[in-house]
Amino acid sequence: MKNEWTQAWLAYEKREEKGNGAYFASVAVNGFDTENVVVQSALKELKKGIKGMLDAEPMMADKATFVMKKDFALNAEGYTLTETDGVLTLAAGGENGLLYGVFEVLRRIAMEKSLQGVSVNAAPDCPLRMLNHWDNMDNSIERGYSGESFFFEDNEVVVNDRTVDYARLAASVGINGVVINNVNVKQAASYLITDRYYAKVAEMAKVFADYGIKFFMSLNYASTIEIGGMNSADPLDPEVISWWEKKIAECYANIPNLGGFLVKADSEGRPGPFTYGRTQADGANMLADIIKPYGGIIIWRCFVYNCQQDWRDYKTDRARAGYDNFIEMDGDYHENVILQIKNGPMDFQIREPISPLLGGLKKTNQMLEVQVAQEYTGHQIDVCYLMPMFKEVLDFKTYCSEKNDCVKDIISGKTLGNTNTGIAAVINTGNDKNWTGNDLAAANFYGFGRLGFDTELSSEEIAEEWIRLTFGNDPQVIEKVMGILLPSRATYEKYTSPLGIGWMVTPHVHYGCSVDGYEYSRWGTYHRADHLGIGVDRSHNGTGYALQYHEPNASMYDSMETCPEELLLFFHHVPYTYVLKSGKTLIQHIYDTHFEGVEEVEKMIAAWESLKEKIAPEVYDNVSERFGRQLTNAREWRDQVNSYFYRKSGIPDEKGRQIW
Repeated sequence: MKNEWTQAWLAYEKREEKGNGAYFASVAVNGFDTENVVVQSALKELKKGIKGMLDAEPMMADKATFVMKKDFALNAEGYTLTETDGVLTLAAGGENGLLYGVFEVLRRIAMEKSLQGVSVNAAPDCPLRMLNHWDNMDNSIERGYSGESFFFEDNEVVVNDRTVDYARLAASVGINGVVINNVNVKQAASYLITDRYYAKVAEMAKVFADYGIKFFMSLNYASTIEIGGMNSADPLDPEVISWWEKKIAECYANIPNLGGFLVKADSEGRPGPFTYGRTQADGANMLADIIKPYGGIIIWRCFVYNCQQDWRDYKTDRARAGYDNFIEMDGDYHENVILQIKNGPMDFQIREPISPLLGGLKKTNQMLEVQVAQEYTGHQIDVCYLMPMFKEVLDFKTYCSEKNDCVKDIISGKTLGNTNTGIAAVINTGNDKNWTGNDLAAANFYGFGRLGFDTELSSEEIAEEWIRLTFGNDPQVIEKVMGILLPSRATYEKYTSPLGIGWMVTPHVHYGCSVDGYEYSRWGTYHRADHLGIGVDRSHNGTGYALQYHEPNASMYDSMETCPEELLLFFHHVPYTYVLKSGKTLIQHIYDTHFEGVEEVEKMIAAWESLKEKIAPEVYDNVSERFGRQLTNAREWRDQVNSYFYRKSGIPDEKGRQIW
């Protein structure tokens, strides 16, 4: 019976052979235990893919045209793929490397690339490549825009064929870690680490283990209170420590392949070490020391700030919070603790600077957190291909050392020589038939995995791969969909938030324009616009946030003249009459970009409509309906933002367009 959900980029539909079929007449496996679950998954995937795309069925043989062998000289997750004299050889350092190598073979076949003469040497750049799910046990998903959870339903854990397909999709792009539940752990999810759920959780962990993926859970830091019947969660309290020792031993007795826990504490009403006058390191290290004998790690989120700050005090700055709360503890965290740091200092805006903690910390394991779920970037209604943003983050030069000082170096371990590092994404999947709500949003899931494995891949390469694997190899489809995806982040930025100011969204919902709508607007507007200008002064004369960076970044951001214009309003309060490098005034730039954004959405729609006869009707209709909503959204942003700033500034559009 056909699944009720799609297979996304693993559909394995018929492809032109390009001479590849001959390599799969016979297959040999040398040096690997064929009873190993990951090896078995690799072989199953190979057979499934070759059958679907080439209509062939590989046969096992001692002397073969496709040889898979173990090479201890390679990284455990690395592989080489070579072809010589009609024999295709996949060598891998370990079972995960073998699995990733098989997906490399299948990817090339799907893209109709000849395997003759192929020579690939691959190993992951980031040691841990993780998906963070914000799924709740009532089957809702916080910031979920693709339906409900397929992990939970009515406070029960669900394990079925969809779980397996999800593990396949994740492994196919190199994911090796998954957190199944929301970082904002509600009381029901606290019970995941109790007898009620252990059996089902262990069953799910086994599914992911079959595809080389470590299983993690988000942990309620106050579990001693929530489920332990205690009145304290003080990390230095011997009774609290004793409770956790027993609980973690119990977890590993029931879930032996548990990778560890993700923890959010002391933020947005979450209890944490600060509640008891302790440091973040005290809390993280207490758990890390207990879990260490089991080989587990603690991933500690750095999203810590006071949501009740008085924004009327212009020296108060949420952007400073991450750095201020963690920099003084650099070096205090134990080896099996990783600090998970959001890409920007705020909250997944379409444009914000790179967090100064990335590179600011010089003695601590660091992990980059990005958001694939489009909380502030269109809710998977508006097309917003995020790889250009992620590339900017990874390539950012922090100046934290004389060499290997880019963010991608820090999270790969090159900078500090450490291995407990990596990259995580708040992922965008749900139980919608196509996994991601908008079919085009799947490019962000695919792209995150590929970029985490190989940080040197370009946004263009990743987009083309995904299009070919998803829609086939028709040149017109590739050209048109590439033309939609690649500029879409810039387009979204144009019709929403100018020059790094961010926010201006409907409170709590985070979709649709509300210029003064930041959640904590009772303390004043976030963008701090008045009749003379707009923006937040984060220079040495303002909140001082710019000085949290290493030089020369600090001086660059501190000056209005040298600050990159795409971040100008993030760092400075700028007059509407200020002249940008384009020769336009700031206010004219705001007007023009908001009109341009709408026009670009209209061009995207026209490009998509030109593919009606080449795209499956269900997919075509899904994307078309989303484009209709995106156009409405873009027009509303244009009209509300332009009208707002016209009324604030009193300066008309020099092009004479109607400003509502």
